[in-house]
Amino acid sequence: MASSIRPASRVLARASHTSLFSLESTASRTLQRPATLFPVHNTIAAAARATRSTNGTPHRAFSTSRVQLKKSPTMGQLKARNSTGPFSWKSALLFVLTGGGMIIYFRVEKERLERKRIAEMSKGVGKPKVGGPFTLKDLDGKEFTAEDLKGKYSFVYFGFTHCPDICPDELDKMAEIIDKVNEATGGEKIFLPVFITCDPARDTPEVLREYLKEFHPGIVGLTGTYDQVKNVCRQYRVYFSTPRDINPGEDYLVDHSIYFYLMDPDNDFVECIGRQDTPESATRTILEHINDWKREGKPLRKD
Repeated sequence: MASSIRPASRVLARASHTSLFSLESTASRTLQRPATLFPVHNTIAAAARATRSTNGTPHRAFSTSRVQLKKSPTMGQLKARNSTGPFSWKSALLFVLTGGGMIIYFRVEKERLERKRIAEMSKGVGKPKVGGPFTLKDLDGKEFTAEDLKGKYSFVYFGFTHCPDICPDELDKMAEIIDKVNEATGGEKIFLPVFITCDPARDTPEVLREYLKEFHPGIVGLTGTYDQVKNVCRQYRVYFSTPRDINPGEDYLVDHSIYFYLMDPDNDFVECIGRQDTPESATRTILEHINDWKREGKPLRKD
């Protein structure tokens, strides 16, 4: 009986040992399973350990913190974005400034081309309609020709010293224009004001010098013989009514056109300045032509 009990106890011991081993194996597998669920985390930890230096100080090759995902926009943000459309206020401002700049540019360019067209029409075929060759004398008695006008913008006026009111008023205007143009051009000396007498019998160089210095020292006075003055008036299409034969002390009237003739550095006519023009408007017109000439890169004489 004892012998039969002893083998039975051995069987029970083996069974319990086998069950205990099975439970341990199952628990071990259960505990090991989570490690297989996070291979990336284990790999990052292993890489971090591998980057340690020899002195034990770790190198932070990269962060092991979790990547924060970008939050999706809320409905309020989406509505605000859709309400502004594809353009922001900065884009709208840039669009307005660019458009305004282009409008100004094309307007200025259109005016420049119109001035150029009018100047070309005034030249005529073969010779200018206004202006041409002439020979006169300046206040020092030196010969002065149309070639001396070239290289600058010249401002030519025809008058006479015995003119009661029109010539003094226009010469006062001329003096203001000279100062304004010289100031605007920085004193480049590219503007030449010229006074040509229509009364050569009375307007000698001495008389002209005393007369013109009352208005502006920069005005160039020109005179000549009767035929020379008549010729230059004809070249500029100026009405000339001065009688040829004048007795000493005889009084007479002189009629003439009341215009300033603006000539370009090629001595071609470009603009007429009349009595309706103010010093400000005349200066603006002159500067527009000077700036057009400079913009085209053409030379100017500054002596």
